[in-house]
Order: sequence, then C-alpha cells, then structure tokens
Amino acid sequence: MADQDKADGTSRDDGPPSSRVIEGRTRSGRPCRIVDSTGRADPRDLKELLDDLIREDRFGVQGMSAAGENRITLGAPQFTHIQLGTELYRLIVSRYEARVEPF
Repeated sequence: MADQDKADGTSRDDGPPSSRVIEGRTRSGRPCRIVDSTGRADPRDLKELLDDLIREDRFGVQGMSAAGENRITLGAPQFTHIQLGTELYRLIVSRYEARVEPF
C-alpha cells in the first residue's frame, strides 16, 4: 500500500523504491492516479498532468479502434510519449491509472 508523503502531496508506490504516486478523482468521482516509475519527474508536473488527464476525461472505459481495424477494443491501454521538464517519458493510460515510464 502507498504511504502518503505530506510534504509534496505524493506517496510512494509498493513497486520500486523510486516510484511516486499522485492520486486524484475523475470528474465522475472515481479514484484515479498517476504513477511515476522513474521517480525523476517533478511532483508538480505530475500533478498538472493528472489534472489534465482528468479534465480531458482520459480515465474510465473508452472504446478505441486501432488504425485500419474494423473492431473496437474497450478498455485497452493508450500509449504516448510526453516531455516533463527536459526529460522524455512513455505515458501509459489504462482505466484509472496513468504510468510514467522511462523512454
């Protein structure tokens, strides 16, 4: 279970010791979170990213069709790359969790 770190509003994940977790709530009130598995991203940038994902309704069940396919996959994770500060990361968004991974 994650331990709350009151100084910067983040908590540490059960995973690697450098993981950082910032929790929030979707617009429908469900708990969601962003996990920085690198531990290198600024907590303020992570909070801003989480707020943006919530504002854009990126959490929850979403239907998605890969380019050229004639079927829709519900709840499939979405992948992209983002820059936080001067570093480039991989962002993986699943139902109610976003993960920041090294790139």
